[in-house]
Amino acid sequence: MTSFDKPTTATTNDPIAPDGSAPAGATTPEDSKAVTEAALFEAFGGVRGMVETVVPGLLFVTIYTINKDLHSSALAALAVSAVLVVVRLLRKDTTKHAFSGIFGVAFGVVFAMMTGNAKDFYLPGMLYTLGLALAYIITAIAGVPLIGLMLGPVFKENLSWRTRNPGRKLAYTKASWAWGLILLAKSAILFPLYLWADTTQLGWVLVSLKIPPFLLAVYLTWVFLAKAPPPIDVFAEMEAKERAEREAAAAGVTGGSAAGHGER
Repeated sequence: MTSFDKPTTATTNDPIAPDGSAPAGATTPEDSKAVTEAALFEAFGGVRGMVETVVPGLLFVTIYTINKDLHSSALAALAVSAVLVVVRLLRKDTTKHAFSGIFGVAFGVVFAMMTGNAKDFYLPGMLYTLGLALAYIITAIAGVPLIGLMLGPVFKENLSWRTRNPGRKLAYTKASWAWGLILLAKSAILFPLYLWADTTQLGWVLVSLKIPPFLLAVYLTWVFLAKAPPPIDVFAEMEAKERAEREAAAAGVTGGSAAGHGER
């Protein structure tokens, strides 16, 4: 059992201490929804993150629909991904979403160039989506839901939800099931199209399925977590413990000094 998992008297089910104050490591239910919204926005990139996810694929399928040229379509998608990263770097914004986007596009470009099949531009992303769906479902079954592993550090609760906050563990499990099933349903649509449809048909369906499933999964995650007990801020707990230890040590030094003077 880690220090994050040890039971304490400050639980999310009893966030108010006997004297009426909130103990270290607990947040009030009133703050839970606002904290959840902010954490989800940070974790999944918000509106800008969604735009950066959609634009490269949209540009690829648009150009390919017009000229049927794999090279120009792929290079345009890669170029716009690079521009998005540069813009974030210049603005000193978080780059994780932009970098993940450019790596995904680069894999698609390399794969399509190697096979000469324009549809293969989409295949790495489709395989990633399927793998992610299975990861959400498997971790939910195993009792270590992936959403909890992703959002725990964002909420400053790390892994405390695993043993100290069963209500949040249940919410994370439900959210992971939601993500897994939604992405699995998306894969069930895209893979048959990869086999039967042409590049433009697959591309436009894929672009149209970028945002709605994502928004549905984020919304369901928000619903589950907003109704769950608030997170335990393990960082605040550790800071409170360190402060108490320093105060105790200072009191001990003061007491020892006073005793020494008394003996004289």
